[in-house]
Amino acid sequence: MSGYFHKKNAYSHACSVNFGTGCRQKRAKSVVPVFLPFLGCPMHCVYCAQDRQTGTAPSPVPAILAEAEKALNAMPLCSESGPRELAFYGGTFTALPVEERRACLAMLERVRAAGRITHARCSTRPDALAPAVLDELRAAGVSLIELGIQSFDSAALSASRRGYSGEAALAACRTVQDSGFELGIQLLPGMPGCTPDVFLKDAEQALALRPSCLRFYPCLVPEGTVLARWLAEGRYAPWSLEQTVAVLGRTLCRAWQENIPVIRLSVAPEPAFDAAVLAGPRHPALGALIQAEALLCAVQDAADALGRPPRSLVLPRSCQGFIYGERGALKPRWAALGLTPERILFNDAEQAELRG
Repeated sequence: MSGYFHKKNAYSHACSVNFGTGCRQKRAKSVVPVFLPFLGCPMHCVYCAQDRQTGTAPSPVPAILAEAEKALNAMPLCSESGPRELAFYGGTFTALPVEERRACLAMLERVRAAGRITHARCSTRPDALAPAVLDELRAAGVSLIELGIQSFDSAALSASRRGYSGEAALAACRTVQDSGFELGIQLLPGMPGCTPDVFLKDAEQALALRPSCLRFYPCLVPEGTVLARWLAEGRYAPWSLEQTVAVLGRTLCRAWQENIPVIRLSVAPEPAFDAAVLAGPRHPALGALIQAEALLCAVQDAADALGRPPRSLVLPRSCQGFIYGERGALKPRWAALGLTPERILFNDAEQAELRG
């Protein structure tokens, strides 16, 4: 949800907000993902189970690319259907062996020349940004690089065995932007060493960088990982669902205030991964729960700015499905603001208004 509630002027009796497409957590373009689980990674992180998370078994890169290119060539031309983005996810793209990385980029160039894609992105680690590789990406048409930062806190990064410092993570973000790419930042709330206070600082640091997008992946404990062993030994405790919703709700509200898209609030559903999760804040509607909390935070901030009890609230219809949380759990908190259901209206506009 982009935009935020703000006081119009000193004499106004209403606060307004432009929610934009962020209310639905959607991207502007169609995205075609190519998953390369574990490929290029210098290590397996303590919490990582990418093969189950993506539902993609390890395969040779040529086979992965051939399947992706076949699928893309079967799609309508972008001139007919609109912008489309190719995304290399999983693994550490910029640390792939040279021939495999160049094969990926050659495929990208072919489908772009054929009019099947208009944009491309990749995800990688902040310690894998060799200048020559960035030059290759730029020449092939990659425009956005997502960094798996996870945290800017050096102690948390050390506890999670990430292999780089918070200073290095910050420098990598600046390298991406200074090299002419759009920046995406991925954070991992609840990872070892990441308390709510640490994550809130991480989020503020990320927002200060003005990235093109953010992703939040609340830390889960898949079986077969180091983190699963730490859980069994009592060395790690995941965040609760309630804590995750409260902290990420406030953080999402801040992102809306800064007009920075948050394009992911949880790990995408995947049967094999869900079956392997031993603990952590997993919920089929986690994103909606976080959006509901963020909306309530935004309205509370607007009510404080209004300086008087609100008479009514008008919201985009797209908020209707999540406003009250799970089974109406947030209705009492809305009522405490004086906004009972009959005082909350919905329309088809993107603009919302709190009336006092």
